[in-house]
Amino acid sequence: MAKIEGMKPEEGQQLYDIEEKIFPDIQAEPGQESWTFMHTVPYEGSVGLVNLLTTTRLVRKGFKVHLVLYGPGVLMASGTRGYPTVGAEAFPGHMAINNQLKTLMDEGATIYACRFAMGALYGMREDDLIPGVQAFNPLDVLDAALTAWQNKAFQLNTWTL
Repeated sequence: MAKIEGMKPEEGQQLYDIEEKIFPDIQAEPGQESWTFMHTVPYEGSVGLVNLLTTTRLVRKGFKVHLVLYGPGVLMASGTRGYPTVGAEAFPGHMAINNQLKTLMDEGATIYACRFAMGALYGMREDDLIPGVQAFNPLDVLDAALTAWQNKAFQLNTWTL
């Protein structure tokens, strides 16, 4: 097999053009909303954290942001996560989802968690939620989406199993 040789990049060396941006940097106009709907298992892949980071960017672009957690997504809002104690980070990044949800709320986002998924699927109590996350009726999943549609809001929807 032929061996391809070349210079190995050094740590800190920039390999990509990080300045060029192809699309315009759109900022929200006054009153514009964004709704993120997440039906995803936390920590089973990167999609949950990536979409929380994307949702945080929407806050920072000036959108009024609503994050709707349902199905396994409610597990993201567990306020009892941690090891060996609640809130303790067992290894770097272990509490990334909790920390990002707190950042979202600190920066003005509203976060909701479905009571049906919490109770019927995972045995979670409302008291187990991260403080500030609002529990909602499962019938509100559809009505939240319809509210976003009526308000002509940007929607980001994520489904993973």
